[in-house]
Amino acid sequence: MTTIQRKHNAGFTLVELVLVITIISILVGGGIYYMMGNVDVAKEVKAETDIKALGTQIQVYESRNLTPPTTEQGLQALVQRPTSDPVPEKWTQLMEEVLKDPWGKQYQYKQPAERSKKGYDLYSLGPDGVESEDDIGNWKRTSSTENG
Repeated sequence: MTTIQRKHNAGFTLVELVLVITIISILVGGGIYYMMGNVDVAKEVKAETDIKALGTQIQVYESRNLTPPTTEQGLQALVQRPTSDPVPEKWTQLMEEVLKDPWGKQYQYKQPAERSKKGYDLYSLGPDGVESEDDIGNWKRTSSTENG
């Protein structure tokens, strides 16, 4: 009779299995929730890096043509020779294609600048896709973490 009791006690009960699965689910869910914040930060960092890279290409364009692209010409001027005035005399293709921000939207470009001390504004509209205070751009951005 003791061998039968051992076989019966060797397995897990349904309650124990449900409890273990519930604990694992809570841990995995918490981990995913924690990682989502890191994904948002990574997208912001990528946008900032893209803006710096685009800014470098705009500087090259300006050094060759004595003026940055106009707002009308936009960032497309780095990919295709502009046909609107001022038509650049020493144009060269600086990029294969215009980059999109991490949220799949076009980077915004304005010349002359409204917010930046540079000659142009270059920015991403961010995750909300609307021009607002949370845009990521070529001007010094202050966030709530930097303010205290």
